Amino acid sequence: MTEGRVFLRGHILVPADRIEQVRAALPDHVALTRAEPGCIAFEVVEDPDCAGRFDVSEVFADRAAFDAHQRRMQASPWYEITRGIPRDYAITSDWCQAPSICR
Repeated sequence: MTEGRVFLRGHILVPADRIEQVRAALPDHVALTRAEPGCIAFEVVEDPDCAGRFDVSEVFADRAAFDAHQRRMQASPWYEITRGIPRDYAITSDWCQAPSICR
C-alpha cells in the first residue's frame, strides 16, 4: 500500500508581543517550504477576525517529504521564532483520514 499525500491543517496562536516577529519571518518560511521537494501546497494566513491566529494548511507528496520538511523547519530561524507558540494541528493522509493516528 502506498502512503499517499500528507495533509496538515490547523493554526498557531501567536501572543501579541510576538506577532511582529512572526509576521517578519513568515515570508522566508513560506518561500523555503514551497521550494522543498515534495511540497505541493503550503499556506500560513493571518486570521483577520482572530488576533494572533495564523491558519496553516500544508500538503506534501508523501510522508518522506513531510518528515524532511519537519527536519528542515526544526533547524530554521522560523522554529526559533515560533518556539513555544501553541499549535493546534491535524495530520492526515490519502490512505488514512484519521488525524495523527496513521503513522
